[in-house]
Amino acid sequence: MIRIDIDDREVRQALEQLARRVADMTPALRAIGQEMETRIATRFEARRDPAGRPWAPLRPATEAAKRGRGSILYRTGEMLDSRTHRAGPFEVAVGFGKPYAAYHEFGTKRMPRRGLLMADPERGALGEDDKRAILDILAEYLAGGR
Repeated sequence: MIRIDIDDREVRQALEQLARRVADMTPALRAIGQEMETRIATRFEARRDPAGRPWAPLRPATEAAKRGRGSILYRTGEMLDSRTHRAGPFEVAVGFGKPYAAYHEFGTKRMPRRGLLMADPERGALGEDDKRAILDILAEYLAGGR
């Protein structure tokens, strides 16, 4: 398993504020996990990373080997279907049940990165839209709206 921690100051501050108000943040963290799963599915359709950048096209040899079956990152649907989240009182983990998802998130020497979770995997940075969605969810919980 690969662990990637997102350390965004604004998100961390909102989480700390929520933690001071409630003993168990699981409902809020579960909502974040569900939102991120939805966003991942949308990225597959849009073929864009969390920063909005389009994914690199397939190499001609890869395109030929697929013989028209599926699009970029989608041949059988197993990776997309393996997206998951796990929420607890103090953290949420979002990811995939297929280990090869890491190759797409980070890229390899032979394959360009086609990000699904992070706008910048080297910094562990969220995309701005993802960050805003997470902050909106936390603000709803802080306001008592959920």
